[in-house]
Amino acid sequence: MRTFKVGIIFALYILISSETSGQTNAAGETPQYLFQKFSKGEVLLKGNKVQSTIMNYNTVTENIVFEQNGKLLDMTNLSTIDTIYLQDCRFIPVGKAFYEVAATAPIPLFIQHKGELLPPGKPVGYGGTSDVAAATRLSSVQLSSGYYNLQLPPDFKVKITPVYWLTRDGAMVSFLNERQLLKLFPGKEDEIKEFVKKGRLKFDRKEDLVKIIRFCGGITE
Repeated sequence: MRTFKVGIIFALYILISSETSGQTNAAGETPQYLFQKFSKGEVLLKGNKVQSTIMNYNTVTENIVFEQNGKLLDMTNLSTIDTIYLQDCRFIPVGKAFYEVAATAPIPLFIQHKGELLPPGKPVGYGGTSDVAAATRLSSVQLSSGYYNLQLPPDFKVKITPVYWLTRDGAMVSFLNERQLLKLFPGKEDEIKEFVKKGRLKFDRKEDLVKIIRFCGGITE
């Protein structure tokens, strides 16, 4: 794999090409990305060094992708990265992925933007197609990892399912919906439900979920 220079710090620490040929530019329509357009963001390295570049978040690879010399490259050496600042959002490396930091207190809340790449629906008779029949993740043999950064073939879809993480008793726990969240706060279910109902809050809206988590932190302190 080839290393591309984006300043001395990037050359030494974090930027390596995922594929070196056939990359599209930032203007291509690519539904695997969290944001509609690539935009300028900042990378805070451990040691408080900062670099700026044009970036986006690939939900299929759960990685930050940056643009350099007309190519789209994946961030690597994530252990050297402290925080990514992009589109008024903060992302931190967790293992080989990046999670969005949605809230920090009183209970930290993180969002894993998890995307699944689906091929076109398969025929199911009478001229119809079935998304269920097609709901299989493409393997590395069918689609190389670098291709996830390209403009997708026609009729391919990206299904994004956010996974939410919060800290309970010093451990990271995940939830997908209201039912699973309520289980994390036993004995407080009715209070949480009343708060959600009174505020007409939605669990699938980030701003509302942050309010709910902050409320949960307030009643469990």
